[in-house]
Amino acid sequence: MRILDPLAFKTRVLLLAAAIGGAGLVGSSLMGWTTLSIAGPSITERPQVDSLLVQPAVDLSAAFINIAEAVTPGVVRIEVERPARTAAAGGVPPGFLPPGFEDLFGPGPQREREGEREREPRLQTSGGSGFIVTPDGYILTNDHVVSGAQAIRVFLPDGREFSAELVGSDPTTDVAVVRIRDRDLPTLSFGVSRDTRVGEWVLAIGNPGFGGGSSLDYTVTAGIVSAIGRPLQLIQGELRSQEEFQAIAGFAIEDFIQTDAAINPGNSGGPLVNVRGQVIGINSAIASRSGRYEGYGFAIPIDLARRIMEDLIEFGQVRRPLLGIEMDAISSVDAEYYGLPRTTGVLVVGLSPDGPAYRAGLREEDVVVAIDGEPVDRPGQLQLLIAQRRPGDQVTVRFFRDGEPRELRVRLGEADLAPRSRPVEQAQTRAEERIGIELGTIDDRMAGELGLESTEGVFVMRVTPSGPASRTIIRPGHRILQVNRQDVSTVEEASSAMAGIEPGGIISLRIQTPQGDSRVVNIRVPD
Repeated sequence: MRILDPLAFKTRVLLLAAAIGGAGLVGSSLMGWTTLSIAGPSITERPQVDSLLVQPAVDLSAAFINIAEAVTPGVVRIEVERPARTAAAGGVPPGFLPPGFEDLFGPGPQREREGEREREPRLQTSGGSGFIVTPDGYILTNDHVVSGAQAIRVFLPDGREFSAELVGSDPTTDVAVVRIRDRDLPTLSFGVSRDTRVGEWVLAIGNPGFGGGSSLDYTVTAGIVSAIGRPLQLIQGELRSQEEFQAIAGFAIEDFIQTDAAINPGNSGGPLVNVRGQVIGINSAIASRSGRYEGYGFAIPIDLARRIMEDLIEFGQVRRPLLGIEMDAISSVDAEYYGLPRTTGVLVVGLSPDGPAYRAGLREEDVVVAIDGEPVDRPGQLQLLIAQRRPGDQVTVRFFRDGEPRELRVRLGEADLAPRSRPVEQAQTRAEERIGIELGTIDDRMAGELGLESTEGVFVMRVTPSGPASRTIIRPGHRILQVNRQDVSTVEEASSAMAGIEPGGIISLRIQTPQGDSRVVNIRVPD
């Protein structure tokens, strides 16, 4: 019987353990992963799926990152002030704004109590997105983002902000152009929306930039083109609801690109881009029965928007070419009755007396199937093709009459559209209203609700959603201790101290929170 020396046995055990541990570490290294055994469970960083099997997805993800990094510098946030009577949720037509998001666009008219009487605030703040198209500051956005604005400000991703002028807008296409004055600005490039195909990947980019340090700045969503040529009747319905635009409602062009890339409130006016980073549309609306995003987003084709933009920059208003027909879509029954080879085209159901089409020889029940050789499948497409021409241009109209194909040349007229271009009027409001706060005094009841021990002093009664102050820590119930380092104890003193600050200047406020904390907040007064 061999007796082992205890010391020798202990030494052999330690050497064996070290050898096993080393082999395990080498084995782990050879397998491409390591484990951690320090005071806790083992953690692995080994890929769960072989890289070769997911490489296409990795490449697509990298492409999305590259697109976002290239495009977002040119996407801006647009903030507008408009009279309360015209302020709606960012101008978005009814039914296209999910409940709970109204404050993100800026509220509609609402009544505020002042003592024993009620009044309407004179201004409301709302906004949306836009994108820079020229280095000297021309920006494309939606008409509904800037319509009725008395003041417009543009915020760039690099933190700069500018007062903007309205170059022009067109309610019949929901396209508008604003401009900021600077040089060498980042720009986005245009694609060709008529080449867009159902199923191709797209990214919807916007800059909601809602107040209070929101994390919703510069959102990027991805999806595919779900459909093209969607006739929503959205713009036409909105124009018919406003007496001043009812006469031009028939000129509304609605041939939207549909995408399942999420277009959220505040993203209106932002770009829809393809995988080459080119803009193919302007994000415009969502459609929803529940009031929330349900996978249906719509964008204005960039081919149309570009043509509208050119007119707005050159003339300050849209010069719409006029063919002079009323039309309907073709059904399969129509196609059979009129002897058409396919169920495509538009049926002429009326003509403007002595209009361009009538003078050229087009008649009711003719079926237009092409303009300058480009096929016409639906009414919105024909409107789009004509809108990309200029008044006075000649086009070749191919049509069927009595089952026979024919062609004729039509010199386009010009539609009578009311001008929408106007300079941005500066709102005559107090400085505190311009930065988006209302000052007042409180009583014992309000002090109790706010958890305040004292009712003395000047208090913030309201913060305008999406206004300059809303992007700071200022909230209702905060006490104003100083304005530009000057002590204030009454509303009159605070207003007087702010009154001397010119547009573009900075108001410095020392505030006190209900918890007793004192902070300094600096806010630029919009131009």
